[in-house]
Amino acid sequence: MTVELRPLRRGDIRRCVEIEKVLFPGDSPWSAHAFRSELDSGAYYLGAYEEQELLGYAGLAVVGPRGDYEASLHTIGVAPEHQGKGIGKALLEAVLDKADELRAPVLLEVRTDNEVALAMYEKRGFTKLGIRKRYYQPSGADAYTMVRPPLGAVAEEAG
Repeated sequence: MTVELRPLRRGDIRRCVEIEKVLFPGDSPWSAHAFRSELDSGAYYLGAYEEQELLGYAGLAVVGPRGDYEASLHTIGVAPEHQGKGIGKALLEAVLDKADELRAPVLLEVRTDNEVALAMYEKRGFTKLGIRKRYYQPSGADAYTMVRPPLGAVAEEAG
């Protein structure tokens, strides 16, 4: 399988919503309006495509003044039938590369019971900052807030 990462298009929103509904049935999956708002805001969104089929997506929002940016991983998802093939890892690495270009730390929230995602994030330098009780609704599931410093900052601190 050859997967290409490229900017997410408005025409892909319907597929994103379909994937969200499958991935997050007990919580509030993102709506088409939420995806449109993110794309309209200029957030950095990538899709993973096999030919024209969207297999997954990831979105990174960047805020703050130049030289003092902060990034937030807003969403990442891969259709279940394509999980375990490295697509989520590739999407995450691509958005982290963008954050590193901007020298921005990255924050995210992840369900405390999502062991696969937690392992993926920790492997890529994220650490837990705290817990948000009942963050996901309507399930009431808790979330960890995690942070990853920009890659350049990690190398500078180590040196």
